[in-house]
Amino acid sequence: MRKGLLRLQHGRIDRIVPRAFELVAQAHAWFWRGPAAFCRDRRKIRRSPAKPAVGSRERIGPEGCDHLPSTDEKPQVSPQTPRVGLRYSFFAFALLCGQIGFAQAPPQKLTLKDAEALALRNHPQVLAAENEVGYANQQIVEARSAYYPTVDADLTGSGANHQARIGAGYLTDSRLFDRYGNGITLSQLITDVGRTPNLVASSRFGAQATSQTYQATRYNVLLQVNRAYYDALHAQAVVKVAEETVAARQLLDEQVNALAKNKLKSDLDASFADVNVAEAKLLLLRAQDSLQESYAELSRALGSDQALTYQLVDEPLPPSPPAKPDDLVTQAMGNRPELASLRFSRESAYKFADAEKDLSRPIVSLVGVAGYIPYIAQLTNQLTPSEYAAAAVNVQIPVFNGHLFAARREAAHYRALEADQNLRNEQERIARDVRVAWASSLNAFQRIDVTAQFLRQASLALQLAQGRYDLGLSSIVELTQAQLNLTQAEIENLSAKYDYQSQYAVLQYALGLLR
Repeated sequence: MRKGLLRLQHGRIDRIVPRAFELVAQAHAWFWRGPAAFCRDRRKIRRSPAKPAVGSRERIGPEGCDHLPSTDEKPQVSPQTPRVGLRYSFFAFALLCGQIGFAQAPPQKLTLKDAEALALRNHPQVLAAENEVGYANQQIVEARSAYYPTVDADLTGSGANHQARIGAGYLTDSRLFDRYGNGITLSQLITDVGRTPNLVASSRFGAQATSQTYQATRYNVLLQVNRAYYDALHAQAVVKVAEETVAARQLLDEQVNALAKNKLKSDLDASFADVNVAEAKLLLLRAQDSLQESYAELSRALGSDQALTYQLVDEPLPPSPPAKPDDLVTQAMGNRPELASLRFSRESAYKFADAEKDLSRPIVSLVGVAGYIPYIAQLTNQLTPSEYAAAAVNVQIPVFNGHLFAARREAAHYRALEADQNLRNEQERIARDVRVAWASSLNAFQRIDVTAQFLRQASLALQLAQGRYDLGLSSIVELTQAQLNLTQAEIENLSAKYDYQSQYAVLQYALGLLR
């Protein structure tokens, strides 16, 4: 794909450079020497019987240079003509440089580390998880707010008819009167017998669980980037193999058809060669389609909706996987952020269950008020003072609420038991994933040597088949089968290499080491 693009760019340059210099030379000749000399140099001028006046400059029309004067005498050129010609020459030269620069601009190289950093910086899943961490931290502040007093400021003004009282609503019988006052109300929780500390602890564990979920999200994004990156490299390599296959089979097809025209090969050989070229072109089309799909997947993994404009850099092969997976499972149990998140979630659930148990216990709180009444209607001979202040201690003891607190306590307990089973399920899943990833990576690593041997044998078989066919000792069927085996061996070898790199990244992710 990259070679094809470079050939296209070089082809554009080969067409642009001569044409642009030709335009510069034509503009220079037109404005400095006049249109007559310009047309004479291009061998388009034809002498007219009726010569116009010397020094006239007629515009060249569709009929070419028929109306241009003879160049026997030097035409009269305006003093501004050199400057105009110079301006157009510079314009043509700038256009040439711009087109050449555009054609030669290579795509930016992108390594795997750069791709990972770009994804962690731009991917919406990472940004959403980061915002979730901020939300969970604020839940701690919300739970701790019960430790502090609540202070409210009140500004109250009222008007009422004389000697009226409130008659509806509960059992109140307060007298209404005109007044205006302002003051503050203070309430402070003294104790709720452990409910608030349990809620704060539950919030802290929840925030820690969210932080570990954020790390797990980062690792998931890194795994997506690694897979998409290696898939794109694989697709690029397959496209290169397909292009080379098309070129090789096209060359053979031309040779066989030339020999068939000279009656040195049969038409059947030419037909087989044509079929092989068509198969190679179909392989190239499928490879190009897979390459575009892999580019789209890589763009998605990078957190972008734009088309990929990077030149991917090949990565070296990682080391071989360990011989046994048992130690790997133990290592994964201590490293995986999903397990840490579920452990913190379980602790949070148990703390919340303890807090729900405390609902049935007494709550002791302090309430105080103070203020100033600048205006009040005096309804009796006993004057109401303009300042007021009072404090009270209140003890609230739950007696009966329709089994509400009991239901909340049981629900929280079942939620904590559910967290236990979720943790156990995740542990079993991770142990399975580690063993599967280890087996897949080991298989992919072993395939590298097998496919390399397959490639060597296929190359040797093609050389022998080509020699036999050139000597007329075999048919083209044997040669085409050898070509097909070589193409398959090249693709299998590339697949084994990039599959191992991808499977090794999956193994690192399963162990919690892909960071």
